[in-house]
Amino acid sequence: MSILFNSLLILKLYIFTQKPINMYEDLKYWYLRDHKLFRTLSFSQIRQLCIITGFKKASKGEIIYFSSSDVPRIFLLKKGNIKIVAIDHDGNETIKDIIQKGDLFGELTLETDNKVEEYAKVLSDDVVICSFLMSDFEDLLLRNPTLAISYTKFVGLKMKRIKNSYSNLISKDAKTRLYQFLKDWAENEGVREGNSVVLENYLTQNDIAQIICTSRQTATQLLNEMEANQLLHYNRKEIIIADITKL
Repeated sequence: MSILFNSLLILKLYIFTQKPINMYEDLKYWYLRDHKLFRTLSFSQIRQLCIITGFKKASKGEIIYFSSSDVPRIFLLKKGNIKIVAIDHDGNETIKDIIQKGDLFGELTLETDNKVEEYAKVLSDDVVICSFLMSDFEDLLLRNPTLAISYTKFVGLKMKRIKNSYSNLISKDAKTRLYQFLKDWAENEGVREGNSVVLENYLTQNDIAQIICTSRQTATQLLNEMEANQLLHYNRKEIIIADITKL
C-alpha cells in the first residue's frame, strides 16, 4: 500500500513540475499548427519549429518591433491587432498596415539592408505573438521547399494588398478612401447581421486619419457626416454600419 502511495506521489510530483513546460510547448505547437503557412509540415517538423519559436504576450500601447533592431525577426500574430507605423525622413508617421490574427510582419523580405524605418504597436487590449530569428527562418525555408513556396505566395499576396492600398490613396479622394477602408475592415472583422455590420473599434480617429492619409480634422468631419446621414454610429468601443451596401 505504501509503495503504491509513494509511486502515485512521485507521479503527481512529476506531472506538476512538467505541466507548465508541456503546456507552454503544446500552446506553441497548436498556434503554429493552426496557421495555414505551416499546415504542410509534419508533426515532428512543427515540434522542431517550436524549438526556434519565441512566444510573447503584450498589452495595448506596447511597441514590440523596430525595423532598426540589431536582431531581425519575423513575427506571427496569433491574437489581437497591431499597427505598423512607417516613419519618413522628416519624422512624420503614417500607418502602413493593420496586422490582424494570422498575419506575418517584421523582416518579411528576409533582407537586413531594408532602409524603411517602421515599428509595430499593439492596438487591442492584449496580443499573443510568435516570433523567429530571421536566420533561423531562412534555414527553415531552405530545408522545406514546399514551405518556401507557400511563404513566397503568402508574402506576395500581402505585398499586393499593400500596393493596392497605396494605389487607392493616390487615385481616390479622402471620402472614397474612408468608405473603402470601412468596407475592407467590415469584411475582415465585422459581425454581420443582414446588411448591418458591427466592428470592435480599436482605432482612434487619428489612426483612421493616418490609414487613409488625411488630417485628423478631415477624418473627424467625414465620420460626423456619415453619422449625421445615419450611415454609421461611431464611438470608442464600436462602429455600427447601418447598411454596408450604402458605402
